[in-house]
Amino acid sequence: MQSDLEIARDAEIEDIGTIAWKLGIGVDELVPMGFGKAKISWASLKERCSKPQGSLVLVTSVNPTPFGEGKTVTTIGLTQALNHIGKKATCVIREPSMGPVFGIKGGAAGGGKSQVLPMEDINLHFTGDLHAVTSAHNLLSSMIDNHMKHGNQQQINPTRIIWPRVVDLNDRALRNITVGLGGPANGIVREDRFDITAASEVMAILVLASDYKNLRYRLGNIVIGERMDGTPIKADDIGAAGAMALLLRDAFLPNLVQTLEGNPAFIHGGPFANIAHGNSSIIADKLALSTADYVITEAGFGSDMGAEKFMHIKVVNSNKSPDCVVMNVTVRSMKLHGGAFGTKAARRPSKEEIETENVDAVSIGAKSNLDRHIRNMKMFGVPVVVSINRFASDTNKELEILENCARESGADDVCLTEVHSKGGEGGSSLAKAVVVACQDHIANGRNFTPLFNNDTPIEEKALRIATRLYGADGINITAKADRQLSQIKSWGYGNLPVCMAKTQYSFSHDPNMLGAPTGFEIPIREFRLNSGAGFVVAVLGEIMTMPGLPQTAAAAEMDMDEDGNLVGVFG
Repeated sequence: MQSDLEIARDAEIEDIGTIAWKLGIGVDELVPMGFGKAKISWASLKERCSKPQGSLVLVTSVNPTPFGEGKTVTTIGLTQALNHIGKKATCVIREPSMGPVFGIKGGAAGGGKSQVLPMEDINLHFTGDLHAVTSAHNLLSSMIDNHMKHGNQQQINPTRIIWPRVVDLNDRALRNITVGLGGPANGIVREDRFDITAASEVMAILVLASDYKNLRYRLGNIVIGERMDGTPIKADDIGAAGAMALLLRDAFLPNLVQTLEGNPAFIHGGPFANIAHGNSSIIADKLALSTADYVITEAGFGSDMGAEKFMHIKVVNSNKSPDCVVMNVTVRSMKLHGGAFGTKAARRPSKEEIETENVDAVSIGAKSNLDRHIRNMKMFGVPVVVSINRFASDTNKELEILENCARESGADDVCLTEVHSKGGEGGSSLAKAVVVACQDHIANGRNFTPLFNNDTPIEEKALRIATRLYGADGINITAKADRQLSQIKSWGYGNLPVCMAKTQYSFSHDPNMLGAPTGFEIPIREFRLNSGAGFVVAVLGEIMTMPGLPQTAAAAEMDMDEDGNLVGVFG
């Protein structure tokens, strides 16, 4: 089979106006952003986002493994499959970050016969949205230091600033820094840090905002630190939010592209699910739901990460719960959680190990890890369809035991999916199962049931997520985190949603606790207030909000030839 890059380059990209028209969007509603990509104008968004909504399908997964489970492939493939069986469907996915593109992942536009195009543009700078978020975030950082340099009228306490800087790359050397060196002309010397742009509160605000007015309000409500008297100080207090909003004016508009089969696809926003809430934008969802009967969206990493945050953060802001959850799983992921490849989550087994039949390991992994993921999602009152993403090395016995385990765990349906090798045709059974699940859910009254209401205190929300979804015995809040939580409460933010930042490889805080671990406590080392986004981040265990590059970075294998063609990129 051709590589992903070869398949993408061989594809014939349709005019973006033709793609838009498939959703009833006229060319006068588009803001062209180059070949094969466009933004949707603000005038169009204002008119369309108030129209009746279609069905929303959330694609999630078991805990990810080093060899990948193909969740984005399933998302794009299901979109193609729904169109293949005669349904009007589109997808809404997140924009790739330069961190994973040049780090270990190497791209996030799908793969095989289920990709979005233009793939190379999407994986690189795309329409510049992440750069706009980076600039808006760092503008606030620079205005904080400038305010203190020129009189500090707001009496900002330089030792109590909680607003970091960001960059859209992996760089562990920037996790802890000192700024203001070089004398008084360069500002006040203080400790600072960099996060990756995907973890920025500005990114979270961009994807959770409902319109320009709400975007501007949220930016102004960002708490950057405290005054000398202990009161909170916001971005509006130092006059930064207006200019930040201007930098995000174009970035707020959703991006329209296409799948390999010429189906419309939206790509907008890019928060990670392990250190942020991991979902695409509300405004793109609303637009898609106003133009299609079925909208497929994807939550990052496993269901304990992006899907949980979809249910408890995104739904709170959008008032739109999913009509169906698709649980993506592979034979090889269940082998890992069943102990076939040892006890280290990040270990990359050999090709021979992966392809060796091991029915017992598949069964053990499915009856622990997959079982908990299915039962967790069923708790929200939403139907769960399991999609087994088939690889060529999977044996019939392995596939059979995996399907049986999924049904025993309560899946509403289980489908074998081959969208990587066959495109939409390879997902026909999944598409039909999703249609049935959505129709049944709507007919039964859409009984969405979160684990808590909006007024539940932060620590109680964290406890319920830890015990009911992760399987922990409880939470252990460090002294530092307890002080931070007390301050957050004193400022009036004690009932915000909680965004758990933890490893994606395990239900626990420890990446090597595979399967469905029990008998542990979740350590909360920090609470970080994201008042503009409207949630509090609970930092668990050793998770970092600025990733580092691996020993052999994907960037080391990338290059450009004399004609400007990319070499060794994205497969």
